[in-house]
Amino acid sequence: MNLKDLMRKTILGGIGLKKIWKGYLNTSLILKITIALALGVAVGFIFGEQASVLTPLGDLLMNLLNFLILPLILFTLIVGVNQTKLNSLGRMGGKVFLYYAATSAVAIMVGLTVASLFSPGTGMTLDTSETFEAPENPGVVSVLLSIVPSNIVTAFSEFNLLGIIFTAIIFGIAISYLRSKEETHEIGEQVYGVANGLNEATLFIVKGVLQYVPIGVFAIVANTVGTQGSGILLELWNVVMVLYVGIAVQLVLYTLVLILFKINPAVFFKQARTPMLTAFVTQSSSGTLPVTLNAAKNLGLSKSLYGFSLPLGATINMDGAAIRIAVSAVFAANVVGQPLSFSEMLMVVLVGTLASIGTAGVPGAGIVMIATVFAQLGLPMEAVALLAAIDILVGMGATMLNVTGDLVGSNVINKTEEKNKAA
Repeated sequence: MNLKDLMRKTILGGIGLKKIWKGYLNTSLILKITIALALGVAVGFIFGEQASVLTPLGDLLMNLLNFLILPLILFTLIVGVNQTKLNSLGRMGGKVFLYYAATSAVAIMVGLTVASLFSPGTGMTLDTSETFEAPENPGVVSVLLSIVPSNIVTAFSEFNLLGIIFTAIIFGIAISYLRSKEETHEIGEQVYGVANGLNEATLFIVKGVLQYVPIGVFAIVANTVGTQGSGILLELWNVVMVLYVGIAVQLVLYTLVLILFKINPAVFFKQARTPMLTAFVTQSSSGTLPVTLNAAKNLGLSKSLYGFSLPLGATINMDGAAIRIAVSAVFAANVVGQPLSFSEMLMVVLVGTLASIGTAGVPGAGIVMIATVFAQLGLPMEAVALLAAIDILVGMGATMLNVTGDLVGSNVINKTEEKNKAA
């Protein structure tokens, strides 16, 4: 082969790769993630634990998503606060908290109802040799105090999302005040311009990271399926099945809420399906936040609203975890042969709702919440160890529902704000 032929082949090869890359970029993100999900499942089943070789690719995705959380929250909130009146911000904040508390309570009731119908755990024998020590629940008061960080640098280094949200809102309000006063207007505009520029730069980086999401999803799914296997799933299939039935019921309720507020469910789920799938795979509401914020933007929601509601929801709104608490409580009670009474079910609703807020930002929050409710009801902690074995399987669905609930709430509140403006 002469030099001319070699150069021709190299050029043609480059053109071919360029076409493939262009085709990849032009393919819809949801299609790429769906294909990645299917390929990941196939590779996981075929290669088993050997699929763990793909772990670094999945870790890279999580690192990229977590890398974007802090600048997204900080700059989106600062810019959002400066695009709305402060009285509107307070009104929206009240609606967000009310929605999160109400849907968490409803989710627990859905979980209790579904679990009571299917009675998971009936006939099973508990292995009392199993032990499990859950991380300590910091409690509601501790979480509320953490909203105001004693040290801004510590809040950022420890990834205290509530503290970061508070910091962003306070600085956003301060910048808005500077812009409103004649004597400080110029410096206020300069600071706002910097924040707005950094926000746009962050959104540009998000677009690039989203192109890597399918690769990371493929790696995470392949590793999860390969290492988890089907043994645990078959052993505790009834618990997993009941949980996903509860999730399906909650999704139906979300759809009814959207219809009630005259929001097209088809349009909503078309944009929501990407963060839903990403949350399902990554099992991280916070890690999915860049994708969720992008979906909110595509849905045309107010930046001042979703910049506040979604980061907060990723931290404290856990409808999926709430259903998981209810199903787990009924399961543990059935295993020991002492089905929950009506008063105990009410206790699950109350304690579970508070626990979902009290464990905000805690690693393994789902298990912590379950342990908290079990301790309150006197249910055996050995059952927590059993449920921890399927943590990945139930955590995927629960996280997906958490993120969906955040987006539904933001859509509903955005609709009510539009009505206020029209009035």
